[in-house]
Amino acid sequence: MSPSRPRLAHTPPCSRSETAITSPADPIIWLRTETCGLGPYRTDLVETYWRWEQDPALLVGYGRQVPESLEARTEGMAHQQRGGNVRFTIYDLNSDEPTPIGVATLLPDHSVRTGEFVIMLAPEARGRGLGTAATRLTLDYAFHVTNLRMVWLKALAPNAGAIRAYEKAGFQHVGPIRQAGYWLGRVCDEIVMDALATEFTGPSVIAPAGVESADSA
Repeated sequence: MSPSRPRLAHTPPCSRSETAITSPADPIIWLRTETCGLGPYRTDLVETYWRWEQDPALLVGYGRQVPESLEARTEGMAHQQRGGNVRFTIYDLNSDEPTPIGVATLLPDHSVRTGEFVIMLAPEARGRGLGTAATRLTLDYAFHVTNLRMVWLKALAPNAGAIRAYEKAGFQHVGPIRQAGYWLGRVCDEIVMDALATEFTGPSVIAPAGVESADSA
């Protein structure tokens, strides 16, 4: 089910470029494959992001124990927009109109050129390969635009579906942090995974074919 979009107030005629910037029905897509795209983090989607974040399966997967109010989420949105982290809205491009279906986040540590990766998908978007596609696009951006040399993540060990998606996107297992989390009321390990710029294989939507990263030259 696609999130409803707000009606636009009447505005004077504008150019195509102006429409691309202002119209939620025609969102900006920075990176794309045939099925998935990444665009700007959007203040107008805060209620949609909040709805996804309260899904019980996502709360369990992140190890969160309590939901967040919409008011608190709206206040936090302003702080996120001012921060130095890299956030993308994930779009499903399989229909005529791009549909927001998640958020991908990079938390960079520029002093050592590494970053943590976090992804959130809407319940209706899971199990379709979109998480893997969005993860690869985010790694592409991390290595070729943000110039990180390593991206890492943590996943709860019983979350097998998420771990498989990360593996398909290029992450490798580093090892467990023992008894660091909970899964459905039971203590579990957290799995640390990483991806290196020097090992990023497959087509890039940013770097021309045959161009190596600085770390691999």
